[in-house]
Amino acid sequence: MIKGTIRKLKTEYKKNVTYKLPLIGTNSEEVELNSLIGKEITLKHTGKKFCVETGKEVKQLYSQGYSWESFVTLPECDKCIFQPELCHFSHGTCRDEKWGEANCFQPHIVYVALSSDVKVGITRKQNVPHRWMDQGAVKALPILEVKDRKTSGLIEVEIAKELGDKTNWRKMLKNDYEDVDLTKIRDKVLKKFAKIIEKNEAQVLDEKELTFEYPVEAYPEKVKSLNLDKTPEISGKLVGIKGQYFIFNHGVINIRRHQGYEIEFDY
Repeated sequence: MIKGTIRKLKTEYKKNVTYKLPLIGTNSEEVELNSLIGKEITLKHTGKKFCVETGKEVKQLYSQGYSWESFVTLPECDKCIFQPELCHFSHGTCRDEKWGEANCFQPHIVYVALSSDVKVGITRKQNVPHRWMDQGAVKALPILEVKDRKTSGLIEVEIAKELGDKTNWRKMLKNDYEDVDLTKIRDKVLKKFAKIIEKNEAQVLDEKELTFEYPVEAYPEKVKSLNLDKTPEISGKLVGIKGQYFIFNHGVINIRRHQGYEIEFDY
């Protein structure tokens, strides 16, 4: 049994997607997960929650693991992180300019991916390919590189009018999708949005599709969501992991949503 506070699953891209579960505590550990597929595991919430930024114990967490104080003050919790086109750095109102320079004023990638349906998305260049594994994408293709986050957001907003920018997490977990050729999607996007791409000085990329195979024995026919607030102890056979979800034989749990929860992990 290992006791610690949950952080989002770590991914590595090899022949298949491999996962680790970071548990932060007195003796922090990263649990190798792929070898646990097909085995019985238990996640038991101790009742304690800790802010992922300050480590302070709190009664309630916001935005995947932050205390209220952190949520309303940290730049990574600002609205523009979720809607990059609303970046207000140039107005002098960034919550932390040094953080903004280090994270937002870095090369960003605009991509198309397939998880439940085809979607457009953005990510910092250094987050490739982890962003796609976090979303449970079965394939992804970077199509543009731009100088900063706001620029990527401005382009994404326009392309999303055609492709959409959301993942249906239930379809993703059922592995329910219609296969498509992302290179053909890319070519259509580049042609249709050529003026926007040129206006924002985006670099067109010539990359190959990346495909992802997840450690899953069986996908659920129906998706039942589990959480540690309603069910403080979740036990069962771990039949798979996809995106940031554990797939049990009786339901699924979003691990990233439970960042900051202290648990006892047994296997």
